[in-house]
Amino acid sequence: MLAVALLLSIFLSGCATAPAPEAPPSDLFADHLFGPSTATMTEAEIFGLTPAMKAYVTEVQRHRRGREIRRALFEALYQRDGLQLEYDSALTRTAAQAFEARQGNCLSLVIMTAALANELNIPVVFQDMPVDDAWSRSGDLYFNSGHVNLKLGRALRESVSSYDSATYMVVDFQPPPAGRSMDGNTIGRHTVVAMFMNNRAAEALARDRFDEAYWWARQAVSADPSLLYAYNTLAIVYRRHGDAAMAERTLRWALDREPKSTMVLNNLAQLLDAEGRKAEAGVLREKLARLQAVAPFYYFNLGRTAMAMGDWQRARILFERELQRDPDYHEFHAWLAAALRQLGDHRAANRHIEKAMAASTTRADHELYSAKLARLRAHAAPTPRH
Repeated sequence: MLAVALLLSIFLSGCATAPAPEAPPSDLFADHLFGPSTATMTEAEIFGLTPAMKAYVTEVQRHRRGREIRRALFEALYQRDGLQLEYDSALTRTAAQAFEARQGNCLSLVIMTAALANELNIPVVFQDMPVDDAWSRSGDLYFNSGHVNLKLGRALRESVSSYDSATYMVVDFQPPPAGRSMDGNTIGRHTVVAMFMNNRAAEALARDRFDEAYWWARQAVSADPSLLYAYNTLAIVYRRHGDAAMAERTLRWALDREPKSTMVLNNLAQLLDAEGRKAEAGVLREKLARLQAVAPFYYFNLGRTAMAMGDWQRARILFERELQRDPDYHEFHAWLAAALRQLGDHRAANRHIEKAMAASTTRADHELYSAKLARLRAHAAPTPRH
C-alpha cells in the first residue's frame, strides 16, 4: 500500500531535468544497524532484456508492415491480440520480470516498454504525472501512490538520444480522465531507477523485511538524491526497526527541503507523539491541518471502529464519506459491502463487492472479492423447495 493509531505513509511510483541535487549527508545512513545487503540491483539489471525479449523485438520489426516502429511496438504490446498484459500492483518488477509474467504495476510496465523501445532505437521520455492524492494501505503502512508514463518519440537520426518533441506517442497504463493533460514533469532514467528501488523498499517494509527495505531505500537515495520521498521511506525503515533517532533525523532533513510535504509531516508528528513529545507534535499537526483538512483513511478507520462495535449504520455512513474522497479504492467498497450486508441490503452489498473486484489492483485481491461475491450471491439466493 492497519493499526489505526499509526500512520506511516510511503510514496509509491506507479502507475524537468533539474540541476544536480544536493547529496545527502552521510549521517543519514546507518549501515551498521542492518544485516549485509542482499537487495542490490543495477540500472542495467532493471532495464535488461532477456533473449526472449530480444526475439520479441525481432518479431515486432518483422511484422511492422509499413507502420512506424513505435506504433508497431505499442500495438504488439497492448492491443487485444498482443502480449495480454495484466495490471498487478503486488510487486514492482524489472523489465524482464514483467515481460515473463505478462503483468506488472504502472512503473514495471513503463520500464518494460522503455527497455523494448530502446532496443528498437525509439527515443523514450519518462514523465512523472501530477495526480490527485491516492492512498492505499498494507498492514500498518499507508502508501501515497504516484503515477508515471512515457512518451515514444520519432528518431531524427539513428540515435536514441535524439527526440522530436513536436511529435510523440504517449503510453499510459492508467490514462487520466478525459480533458486532463497527458503532459507531466520530464524525469531522467536515474529517477525511474530510484522510484523502482523506493517501491521495492516499501514492498519489503510491508513484509517486515527491514534489512532488505533499508538497502533498497538507501539505493533509491543514492540513485537520485533529489527524490525526497525516498528519504521518507528510509525514515520509516528506521522507525519500524526501532531506531527513532535516525528516523527523526531523516524526516527533519526531508522536511527542511520540502516543508509542505504532508507525508513527511504526518510521519514526523506520529514519531514525536510516540516519543511523548506532544507539544512538538502539536505544532506539526497544526501545520498539517492547514495543508490537509482530513487525514488519509480518517473516515475509513472510524468506520472500522464502528463495525467492531456493531454500529452498522454509522459504519455505512463513514465508508460512504471515504468513498466520496476516493471512489476508486477497492477496500472502501469492500468494507461498505460488509456494513450493507449486516444491514440486510444484500443487493447494494453485491454491487459494492463488484466494484471492489473491478478496482482491485492485484490478482489476490480480485480472487478474494470474487469469492466474497459468490458467498453473498449464495446467501441471497432463494432456498429451493422440495
